[in-house]
Amino acid sequence: MGAFEYTALDADGRSIKGVLEGDAPRQIRQQLREKGMTPLAVDEVSDRASRKTKQPGARGNVSATDLAVLTRQLATLVESGTPLDESLQTVSQQTEKARLQSIMLAVRSRIKEGHALAEALADFPKVFPELYRATVAAGESTGHLGTVLSRLADYTESRQELIQKITQALIYPIILSLTAIAIVVFLLAYVVPQVVSVFDDLGQTLPLLTRMLIVTSEFIVDYGVFLLAIIVGLGIAFKSMLKQEKFRYAYHLLLLRLPQISKLVRVLNTARFSRTFSILSGSGVPVLESLRISAAVIGNLPMRQAVEKAAKRVREGAALNMALDQSGFFPPLMIHLIASGEASGKLEDMLERAAASQERELDNRISTMMKLFEPLVILGMGVVVMIIVLAILMPILNLNQLVK
Repeated sequence: MGAFEYTALDADGRSIKGVLEGDAPRQIRQQLREKGMTPLAVDEVSDRASRKTKQPGARGNVSATDLAVLTRQLATLVESGTPLDESLQTVSQQTEKARLQSIMLAVRSRIKEGHALAEALADFPKVFPELYRATVAAGESTGHLGTVLSRLADYTESRQELIQKITQALIYPIILSLTAIAIVVFLLAYVVPQVVSVFDDLGQTLPLLTRMLIVTSEFIVDYGVFLLAIIVGLGIAFKSMLKQEKFRYAYHLLLLRLPQISKLVRVLNTARFSRTFSILSGSGVPVLESLRISAAVIGNLPMRQAVEKAAKRVREGAALNMALDQSGFFPPLMIHLIASGEASGKLEDMLERAAASQERELDNRISTMMKLFEPLVILGMGVVVMIIVLAILMPILNLNQLVK
């Protein structure tokens, strides 16, 4: 029995969408007719999802927040002893989002056909990433699926909290910066031309600062639209070039060399790596497989390639801490904790400590940068406004001399 998404017309001619379980599309159409509806389209959820994933840019339409909530609910039900198929049905009934409901029913239908949960989740790779599926597979093989799902729920929730924290931290500075730029452009394009126009008939040489302000104002008025178009075009071109691996690698390498920015990039990616490696190792996934999957969550290409090279050295018999240390990208604290974990046989615990340490440092760095950024933007805007005011006031204060 599978899950099918349908589109049908009710007795009043209104279009209705939903999900039903059945053995074949024909059976779903029969169910709809028995309910007094006219079926328009019936698609099996897994087939429809596979077609969507082949389309460029398809992402599965499930947010990170929804995935975190879903995982926590499923972990709670499985740990309570509820059979897996019933747990999936309950989760599908709990959610109000049709897309998520259809996915859960499709996974449940695969489970009832005898497939493992990890195999069923593989039908939706855009919704359940490889980390998620590998962790679930390890939990099924060890017989501790409930515990592993609970650990995975903690991980997805912590990742979502981190994303929300970074997003919220960036919203205010972005709004503040855009507001400051808008105010300065308004002053230069509208206020300054009206004020300085009174000096046009004086026939005297204006102060240098005033002349520079007038030139800048005229440039903004005459070419402001073209300048904006150039900036937007450069942004689009830069985003397009980032799709090329060589350019993206060079850009990411540059970020690792910039003061302050490099520290933030290293800490962010190290926190992702250590947290992912920790949950995979604690779930029973082999070290080499854990390294491969953990490397995929690292956004910075040089750091990702460093982990991939470290995995090759570990495969050849090298110690994990020494293999990671050779790149020079990872902090000494994490390397030391991994070395301690390898020596004591408590790698999972040490990775957990490393992840917690890097996440705390990331929070501190983001908080410090945001606290510094706000007064710097205000100070910069104040300086620009002061220059504009001085450029306007200087000829006014010297008005008697200019008239003479």
